[in-house]
Parts: sequence; structure tokens; C-alpha cells
Amino acid sequence: MVQALTPSPTAVSSTISWEKLPDDFLLPDDPVDNINQPTLAAALTDSLFNAGKLSENSLTTTNYGICARLDGKFVVKAPDWSYIAQITVPRNEIERSYTPQLQGDIPAIAMEFLSDTDRTEYSSKPTYPPGKWFFYEKILQIPYYVIFDLESARLEVYQLGNSGEYQLQFPEASGRYWIEVLDLYLGVWEGDRENHHQSWLRWWTKEGELLLWGTELAQREKQRADSEYQRAERLAAILRAQGIDPDTIS
Repeated sequence: MVQALTPSPTAVSSTISWEKLPDDFLLPDDPVDNINQPTLAAALTDSLFNAGKLSENSLTTTNYGICARLDGKFVVKAPDWSYIAQITVPRNEIERSYTPQLQGDIPAIAMEFLSDTDRTEYSSKPTYPPGKWFFYEKILQIPYYVIFDLESARLEVYQLGNSGEYQLQFPEASGRYWIEVLDLYLGVWEGDRENHHQSWLRWWTKEGELLLWGTELAQREKQRADSEYQRAERLAAILRAQGIDPDTIS
């Protein structure tokens, strides 16, 4: 059974406003904690795109600043991956950071990939600068917060309840979690991508069909073409054995 570290509820007394980050605001330049984080995030978007789950106005971000202003101070957090269902401005106007409400929807999903020991992903610190958990739960009120431990392949999915607090979700018998905003299941899959063998976060349909990456779709198409070619070659051999030239058949 997963023993999730759930922060204690904290009330919000801050004044929240939604403003574009000033051009001279210095964004944090934190290094990626784990070399596999970017490929893990890219894989999540890859299969959504190939399945037609991303519209022209939806947006996924990878380690990209999501900002708000609290009591006159800008706060920027950069989820390892996030999904925004609808943006309301041209993509080229979303530079350096994204401001919900001003530029589009609140992110529907925020994900953090654990790779260190300080557990900042669970921080409910309300004072400036607020912790990630507090910012996602109380300020942005993101419906789904996902925490994934790359080392142990442990997946935690939290959903914002009517109380305004994150509630730990439990997987179905398949070990996957239903993510209503995408009408998909999220789960852990072990295998290879870009010469990396590891545990990946992947999407499944309600019927249990795995959403494929572009490389997998290309491989499946190649296998289909190879099968068609072999079938045609077998048919041609049968015709030749019967004294029929297959090239004369239209």
C-alpha cells in the first residue's frame, strides 16, 4: 500500500492576481535533476498528440514556468509536465512563462518527477515563496496533481476534492488511474524508448488500449507493410506455380 506524504491543510489568505511576468523577471535556472526527466515528459505528450488528444489550442509544458501574483509578488513554479486544455492567446505570446486566467485555462494536470531527497513536491509552505503543493492546490487549484518516483516507479495521483484539498486516489484493478479531464487512464509501463529502458508514465483508453508513441506507430506500420508484402509474394509464387504471370494481372 502506498504511504503518501500528504501535507496538512492550510488556509489561503493571499491576494491572488493574474498578470504577465515582466520581461526583466529573473526566472530560476534550476538544472534538471534526472537525465530521464525530459524524455519521460516528452513521451507523455507524444502519445497524446498521436492519439488526437491535443487540440490546436491545448498546451503541454515541460519544466516551464506557471505564474501568479500573490500579495504583489510574482510566484513561478515549473512542473516537470503539465496539461492545459485551452489557451486563449496565440502560442507565440506565451514566452518564458504561462499565466493562467490571463492566457488560458488553469492547468488541468501538473506532474512532478521525484529525483531528490528534499521532497519539495510535498511542500505546503504558505509563506513566500510558497511550496509547490500549496501553489498547485490552493493558488492554482489544479484538478490533478501527479507525483512519480523514477527510481521506485511509485505513482501517486491526487485529485482536488470539493473541500479544496488534494485527495489521494487509488488505482483500479489494472493498476491505472482514471484521469477524467483527458478521458484516459494513466499508469506505469516498463520498456524501451530512445535507448532508455525504464518505467514510463503512459496513457490507456477506457477500453484498455495503450496510446502509442510515434516510433511505435511507425514500427506498427512497417510491420503491416512487411506483412502485406509477404502476403503478396506468397500469392505471386502460387500464381507462378500455376503457370500464371502475376505481373500480367491488373
